[in-house]
Amino acid sequence: MNDWAPIAKEYDPLKAGSIDGTDEEPHDRAIWRAMLARYVPNKGVTGDPHLTLFVARLNLQTTEEKLKEVFSRYGDIRKIRLVRDLVTGFSKGYAFIEYKEERALLKAHRDANRLVIDQHEIFVDFELERTLKGWIPRRLGGGFGGKKESGQLRFGGRDRPFRKPINLPNMKNDFYGEGSSEKRNWSREGTRDWRTRDRDHERSRDKRWPERERSWAWGESERERDSKEERSRGRERKDRDRKDRDRDRSRERDTKKQRDDDKHR
Repeated sequence: MNDWAPIAKEYDPLKAGSIDGTDEEPHDRAIWRAMLARYVPNKGVTGDPHLTLFVARLNLQTTEEKLKEVFSRYGDIRKIRLVRDLVTGFSKGYAFIEYKEERALLKAHRDANRLVIDQHEIFVDFELERTLKGWIPRRLGGGFGGKKESGQLRFGGRDRPFRKPINLPNMKNDFYGEGSSEKRNWSREGTRDWRTRDRDHERSRDKRWPERERSWAWGESERERDSKEERSRGRERKDRDRKDRDRDRSRERDTKKQRDDDKHR
């Protein structure tokens, strides 16, 4: 427990799939896929990874110019890379922003997370692909965060940090004789008293049992009688309602007949 931390210092797919980082077996196939993956970071990516931010959950209409306008308030930007689809050229909703100074990077990391840009609340974190040992991307079953609906949440990142494990004390069970020898060395008198108490309890329970049976039987008869009375009252109520409806219909027919007679006169 001394080395526990809410943010993972090294990426382990098995731990990332656990809410407190203590799972010993993977609970979904994606974790198996991440454990078997051999991922190598993209060598075509340039720039200083320790000065680069990862910005996600962007509006697909957000442009590089908009990102530069927002993030330049924290410091001088060296490069912005908005990731786009190779075929369509449309934005994939995330980008990488490299700053010139670490101070600007830390300020943006602290203040820009959950900022709203183009009606979207964004997520900001450090770049992990080239800085976190053992990193496996989301497409291979790794990553951090995720949606509850997917059933593939990943913990240990800024979005979903580890929860501190519940450290239960290692308590011995005296019922099976795991306690100290002093507690297990009962005297014969104590054993005899214990057996006497059990015998008395059995006798008193035998006496109480017929009383409970009578009370349950009485309760059942009472409930049956109440239910019969309730059903009879319901039938009487329905009969009265039916008679009232018949009386109203006959009155309406008489009134209509009287009007027709008046018209023909």
